[in-house]
Amino acid sequence: MTPLALHACCGPCSLEPVRLLREQGFEPTIIWTNPNIQPVSEHLRRLDTLRSWAADVAHVDVIVAGDDRAAWERSVAPHGMDRHARCRACYALRLGEACRLAAERGFSHVSTTLAVSPYQLFDDCGELLGSIARAHGLVPVWQDFRPFYPEATRESRELGMYRQNYCGCRFSAAEACMERHAARDERKRQRAAERQAARQASQAQK
Repeated sequence: MTPLALHACCGPCSLEPVRLLREQGFEPTIIWTNPNIQPVSEHLRRLDTLRSWAADVAHVDVIVAGDDRAAWERSVAPHGMDRHARCRACYALRLGEACRLAAERGFSHVSTTLAVSPYQLFDDCGELLGSIARAHGLVPVWQDFRPFYPEATRESRELGMYRQNYCGCRFSAAEACMERHAARDERKRQRAAERQAARQASQAQK
């Protein structure tokens, strides 16, 4: 088995990558570096969830790397609600620390669980992983884990794992909240339209 450093964003998103990478001949070691996750209580809850699953179920090692929150505020937060620029800067910071530590620990290959979620900027993340990994002398292992997202969702629920409802930062939390409200309003609009259509049909039959 080839040792591989796997940057992980959370426990549920780690399930399928660890399984698939092992099937492909890699033995992952998870690297945790996610200074984007706010508040700190949320950061700790996600890390605890990951560690518990890694130790009790997956039997995979977890390395807690640096979480430079000051660097995140300097390089990522100024992008605010510009999601594309913000997420690219966030990926660069997190993958940079993961690759730095992977090279320091003697790994030759690196990957990330960010390739699981359909909500991430897939192409941007792959581009950044490739360039940052090569700059550190590492081989990037980039593949599309998104088709396995439903399986990861089902399995994590069966395991009783904590599942977050936003990516991590305060901006993504606000965006997720707005999207949930928009979806709720659309459901209300559709129900109202269905009731109106039913009333009209009933009146036409009289």
